[in-house]
Amino acid sequence: MTTGTAWARAGLVLAAVLAADQVTKVLVRNALAVGERREILGPLDLVRVNNDGIAFGFLGGGQAVVAIAVAAALVGLIVYFVLNAGRPLVWLPTGLLLGGALGNVFDRLRDGVVTDFLRLPHWPAFNVADMAITAGVIALVFSLDADRGH
Repeated sequence: MTTGTAWARAGLVLAAVLAADQVTKVLVRNALAVGERREILGPLDLVRVNNDGIAFGFLGGGQAVVAIAVAAALVGLIVYFVLNAGRPLVWLPTGLLLGGALGNVFDRLRDGVVTDFLRLPHWPAFNVADMAITAGVIALVFSLDADRGH
């Protein structure tokens, strides 16, 4: 695969994740007040939470630390992709991770907090961006492992 094709594919995944994330957050912000909860399917609840930390509220209230951590992660990911764009499937985790990170960054810039809205029992609330970041990390680990021939 050419580097240009890898960039295009990563960009498409990024755009799809970002659009899905932002649309779902708008729907939730329009339908629920902060703290409001609705049952949707079995153990999955819809609940609106304002998260001022990073993953699952970690570093809540530390906006400067959060901004530095997110910026460092994004720069590191972009550098990795620039150096490895020709590797098979590396575009997928890159698009997932960038799309998810940017979805949450846009929330922080606009609202000062991230809108989380899905909750499972005994698990903090999360959103589409968080799901993309988690899937991106898993896909990145698998792509790295595939490179080693395992």
